[in-house]
Amino acid sequence: QLQLVESGGDLVQPGGSLRLSCAGPGFTWDYYAIGWFRQAPGKGREGVLCISSSGGSTYYADSVKGRFTISRDNVNNTVYLQMNSLKPEATAVYYCAAGPYCSGYVRPWDYWGQGTQVTVSS
Repeated sequence: QLQLVESGGDLVQPGGSLRLSCAGPGFTWDYYAIGWFRQAPGKGREGVLCISSSGGSTYYADSVKGRFTISRDNVNNTVYLQMNSLKPEATAVYYCAAGPYCSGYVRPWDYWGQGTQVTVSS
């Protein structure tokens, strides 16, 4: 069964940085768009960033523009979410998802990881 595995979540102080990883062993990786979503306590799951199969990126959360970037390594079946200048409102469980195209909505995605916790607090 195909699975996505997120890692890299941690407790970080405001202004700090984290890099999240999404690994997909067994996937035909370069076929899939990979998206990052997040879900804060008591809120719905929201799209953050997506990278298409061809490497183009799309932002879904205006609040992260200029601070978060996404990249992919098709040799190692991994996508990275680099998060800089983190703010407390970024605290959430971060999920990656795989699908045929980028979308800021939850429904089109075929596969999801279990999530990794990011906490931004002093």
